[in-house]
Amino acid sequence: MGQSAEFGKFLKVMRSRMTPEQAGIPSGPGARRVPGLRREEIALLADVSTDYYTRLEQGRNIHPSRAVLNSVARALNLDPGEQAHMLDLLENCATSRRSHIPAQAVRPALRQLLDAAGNVPALILGRRADVLAGNRLAFLLLADFPAMPAAERNLTRWILLDPLARELFSDWKAVASDAVGSLRVDIGRHPDDGGSNQLVGELAVQSEHFRRWWAGHRVATASAGTVRLRHPVVGDLELNVENLVLPDDPDQVLRMFSAKPGSPSADSLTLLGSYGAPAAGAPEPTRARENTNNSDATRAPDI
Repeated sequence: MGQSAEFGKFLKVMRSRMTPEQAGIPSGPGARRVPGLRREEIALLADVSTDYYTRLEQGRNIHPSRAVLNSVARALNLDPGEQAHMLDLLENCATSRRSHIPAQAVRPALRQLLDAAGNVPALILGRRADVLAGNRLAFLLLADFPAMPAAERNLTRWILLDPLARELFSDWKAVASDAVGSLRVDIGRHPDDGGSNQLVGELAVQSEHFRRWWAGHRVATASAGTVRLRHPVVGDLELNVENLVLPDDPDQVLRMFSAKPGSPSADSLTLLGSYGAPAAGAPEPTRARENTNNSDATRAPDI
């Protein structure tokens, strides 16, 4: 399915979530036969013809101007993240095309940065939230990603499918829904990434929550937030989360978790850091041996 079709599906879902009251349109007598607004109502709000908007929603091979797209976004009441995703769906490729996607790799300087972070859990996430690297405290906080098979070192996959993740996150549904929304954004940017399509297929088969959220076309683009954890070793934690896009590696994000200084969560992170700390001179436990049998060239084989 080409991206024009995905673009049209996105418009349709966004239209279906709107109410006449939100758009300032009289609802009129009787029940509506379709959820949300009608195509002609969105076309009127966007100041385009109904035929033109219908062709957009049907994924026809047309090339709307930025002004028209802005008008459609306003009519659909899209937030900035949703509008950016709409443009990604339209602009990255109207029809599927195969191109070489380089393997994901983490620069040595970034690995040094992770080690230097010390008492701040930190991960480097690649396309589709693959866990490319992390420091020891991040793996103690979340999961032992280096011990997993290379094809399973994916944050979204772990959050959706691992029962331990559901127990760890106090607001699991919110965290998991955001992870699915971030994956939706990533696929909009990289529609021909075979690893992403494989991941979506796996999650769709194994997770009812994923199927429901994916069908809703929700996107998530927050760069910061708060997460609450019920950690099996140190108990309850409330941590700030920062997602920093790396300028020289735009497909990679540095995700860092921090606690308010002097808070119980800060004390718990310090305690967690001392848990199972390696003896002086012992090998660093956060590196996984390379899996040379990994067939997905877009996946980083070690972290």
